[in-house]
Amino acid sequence: MYPDVLGIIFTSLPKTTLTVKSNPAYTGETVTLTCSVGSDSSWSYQWYKDRNDNVVSQSGYSNIGVSHTISRADVSDQGQYWCEGNRVSRPTSSQTSNAITLTVKALPKTTLTVKPNPAYTGETVTLTCSVGSDSIWNYQWYKDRNYNVVSQSVYSNIGVSHISRARVSDQGQYWCEGNRVSRPTSSQPSDPVTLTVKALPETTVTVYPNPVYPGETVTLTCSAGSYSDWSYTWYKDNSEISLSQYKYHNTRSTISRVTESDQGLYWCQGERRSRPTSSSISDVVTVTVNNYQPKTTLTSDKEDVFTGDSVTLSCTVESPGWKFYWYRHRPDSTPVPTTSGYSYTLSWVSVSDGGQYWCRAGRGDPVYYTLYSDPVQINITERPVAVLTLQPNWTQIFIRETVTMRCDIQGGGDTDWQYEWYMNGYSVIPFNTKPEYRISPVYMYNSGSYTCEGVKGNKFSKTSEAVKLTVSDQPQPVLSISPQWLNPGDSVSLSCEVDKTSTGWRFSWYRTVPYRAGLPSLSDKSYSLQPLSDNGTTEESYTLIPAGPTPTGGYVCRAGRGDPVYDTLYSEPQFLWSGDLQPSVCLTVNPNTTQHFTSKSLSLICELKGNSTGWRLMRYTERGWTSECPSTWRSITESTCTITSLNSWSSGVFWCESGSGEYSNAVNITVNDGDVILESPVHPVTEGDSVTLTCTFRYQETNPKPKTDFYKDGTLIKNETTGEMTIPTVSKSDEGFYKCKSDEGESPESWVTVRVSPVVAPGSSTSVLVGVVVGLVVAGVLLVILLVLLVRYQNRKGSCFNRIFWPPQPQRTNQDPQQDQGSTQGQAPDTGYTHQQHGDANIYDTLNPSDHHDNDSAGSSAAGPSHVTYAQIQLKKLDKKKKEKLADPAKNPVYSVVKTGKATAAAGPVDVTYAEVGLKNNAKAKKKRETATPPEADSVYSQVKPRTAPAAGPVDVTYAEVDLQKKTKAKKKRETPPETDSVYSIVKPYTDPAAAGPVDVTYAEVDLQKRVKAKKKRETATPAEADSVYSRVKPRSCHGP
Repeated sequence: MYPDVLGIIFTSLPKTTLTVKSNPAYTGETVTLTCSVGSDSSWSYQWYKDRNDNVVSQSGYSNIGVSHTISRADVSDQGQYWCEGNRVSRPTSSQTSNAITLTVKALPKTTLTVKPNPAYTGETVTLTCSVGSDSIWNYQWYKDRNYNVVSQSVYSNIGVSHISRARVSDQGQYWCEGNRVSRPTSSQPSDPVTLTVKALPETTVTVYPNPVYPGETVTLTCSAGSYSDWSYTWYKDNSEISLSQYKYHNTRSTISRVTESDQGLYWCQGERRSRPTSSSISDVVTVTVNNYQPKTTLTSDKEDVFTGDSVTLSCTVESPGWKFYWYRHRPDSTPVPTTSGYSYTLSWVSVSDGGQYWCRAGRGDPVYYTLYSDPVQINITERPVAVLTLQPNWTQIFIRETVTMRCDIQGGGDTDWQYEWYMNGYSVIPFNTKPEYRISPVYMYNSGSYTCEGVKGNKFSKTSEAVKLTVSDQPQPVLSISPQWLNPGDSVSLSCEVDKTSTGWRFSWYRTVPYRAGLPSLSDKSYSLQPLSDNGTTEESYTLIPAGPTPTGGYVCRAGRGDPVYDTLYSEPQFLWSGDLQPSVCLTVNPNTTQHFTSKSLSLICELKGNSTGWRLMRYTERGWTSECPSTWRSITESTCTITSLNSWSSGVFWCESGSGEYSNAVNITVNDGDVILESPVHPVTEGDSVTLTCTFRYQETNPKPKTDFYKDGTLIKNETTGEMTIPTVSKSDEGFYKCKSDEGESPESWVTVRVSPVVAPGSSTSVLVGVVVGLVVAGVLLVILLVLLVRYQNRKGSCFNRIFWPPQPQRTNQDPQQDQGSTQGQAPDTGYTHQQHGDANIYDTLNPSDHHDNDSAGSSAAGPSHVTYAQIQLKKLDKKKKEKLADPAKNPVYSVVKTGKATAAAGPVDVTYAEVGLKNNAKAKKKRETATPPEADSVYSQVKPRTAPAAGPVDVTYAEVDLQKKTKAKKKRETPPETDSVYSIVKPYTDPAAAGPVDVTYAEVDLQKRVKAKKKRETATPAEADSVYSRVKPRSCHGP
């Protein structure tokens, strides 16, 4: 049997129904979706869109289903929608509903049109709004987001709105929207349209000229914007008038020969066929007609001007639009220029531009002229010149000096001027009433180029020439001493030089003394300064003439100028040295030579001979001077300074200096780092002494006696194999620079100074009388001999003497005052003259007969020099000394020398004769003479020298000189025949004017001198020129065969 059959019943899930309202929908509308499952309740629903779950939220349990609302549907909301029911009890879910497609459509599009756009003010603007082809729409209007600004039509196929007589305020953004009862109930808003409202073209009216004068032509011009196809309507005094402007495109209207009736108010307006069809109405212009002829007024900015200035003339008239005509000298002349402006400028005027000027104005075509102006006088004078001067006139100025600049106006008077000062083109003092500009004190920044000019009102002088002012730091003069090494009796010249470009200095001279508080001193207080004279000198040189103690020591100069005085710095000290031993102190060196090897020792000793204290050793080098014995020298005692190891910079000039300002002799030490030195005397040597020069070698032991050459003043004088050169009897001519040279090397040069030996003084006054008597006797004898020689000489020439007169004396310079006085006294006119003077003066004797004076003058002028005789006798005071016997003739011989020469054919020298007689005093010589040369002093000379005639060639001249001098010690050997204390005689023969040959002139000179050791050999034998007695004889020539 079969078991019981169980029947299974399958029931389908409940059916789900979905509804959508409204479908299709329009954007912005509300869409409702409703889902229901039969009549059962307690269902909840799940919503789906485009197979995406939970796209729409669900409501809770509902027996009527649940609706889902889409507010303001958008195109993005369209798609397929379905739903499904769910619950707790079975069946727990329903069938999925059928899918429904939701369609969302856009609202109808709205179109807005605006005409015309842009619009002009006063025009009517039409705005039209339409929504597709649908009908029964009404429209809402919007402007700048404000509603209902434009009235709308209702139930019209085409919505239209009008703006009558548009204004600028009507412009803006407009849009519209359609509305109706059926779906869709509204359209989309239209796109916004911007309405632009423009003002009508502006109309401008001009009237030229205005105001006008009767008879002128007036032009009225109307212009409306940039359009060209305008015609214009004119109005006058509120009435439309008919002028000649009613021609198409014509903008101008002309009123010819205006009268007072044409005066009034005028305006215009433009019209055209295309938009804009009209312009705005122009502003009103008043045309004024003046019932008179205008007159110009002429003015000038300057009436009195200087050449080079500019003058501006201005011509004014009461209305614009004129051309101006300018006249000079006469108003009815041709205009000088014509200008469109009311001014006329005369630039860089000259004097010829001065005079009277007129003007008048004209305008229009034909030209309408004003009346002439009144004349204006323009006076033009030459521009004054400013002259800038410096006071004092120094272009080189030093810091802290005072400078005054003065500006003088030349040619412009001296009053009412103001002055302007410029430096490098920039004004430094404008409009100063004083003509002086003072800078006190000046500094570096005041350097520059200065000018000035005068200012008087609106007139200026010429600018002065520039003066360059250079301000330098306070100067320090440079002092030089010549010679720097003093020879006894020589004068010394100090030279003080400031900046070469500066002038106006006055120089002060000082000698250095030990430092004392209260005295002018150098900045380092090394020395105080003692003035050499109370007043300075205007010359930059100062001469020291040694008198008494030797003026060795330091010297300083300073310059000053201006008021108050501006002083320079003191110069660096310069020193005057003497190699001669001094009575108060002397400097000795050990080893006793001027040259030394490096690394050797040297001691310098200040040997005191008096009560002086405070001695110090001084040294001067090219780098300056020091005033101590350095500790590195290892000073041994108070008066000795030792250099233990010499070096090359130890060279220099050394001397000792006391606390009271006394100076010792100076020693010039040379330290040589080579292998050869020359040992020479440290101190000056005396004439007649024996001097040995030794050439010493650093390594003497290797070559004890090398062959050595000795040089004097660069010239080889001797070769020695012993290394020594001896001068047995030194003389002044041996003075100079010496050096030696060998295979070992060459030494530096050293100067050897030679002093003249002193003369032994006479023992008693008897020798003075003997000397005078002997001198007079010798002079008389020589004069007799001279006269005999002259007579014989003239007889040979066939001449005779019969006149004596004074000749002119040669000019003397740089002589002793006594000599200058004697020379002046020797100049006498051609008259008889006798003069006697004792002592150091002279004796003159002159004979000057008056006969034949005229003939001599004529002859002299025609034939050249005549015969002239000079005679000079000098008697000088003799000291009362001890009588001295005459020397042995064998030791003091008399020399006589005669030298002759043949005369040349035309212009060569003629015969010359020298005669020398030497008379020496008997004196005890200090040393035996070592040479046998004849003495060169204490002699009598007679010389004949040829003299050239101006026209015919040389003539014979004879000189004779007799000299009686004091028995004193001569400092130097005479280099020329004695020029003082002499006797001269000169004879010049007179020759017939017809003769062409030379004449004869004879000079005779006799000289009796003291017993003096001569320094040099006489080189010339010219006659003496001062302190003499002259006698001049002019013979009258006898006509020879």
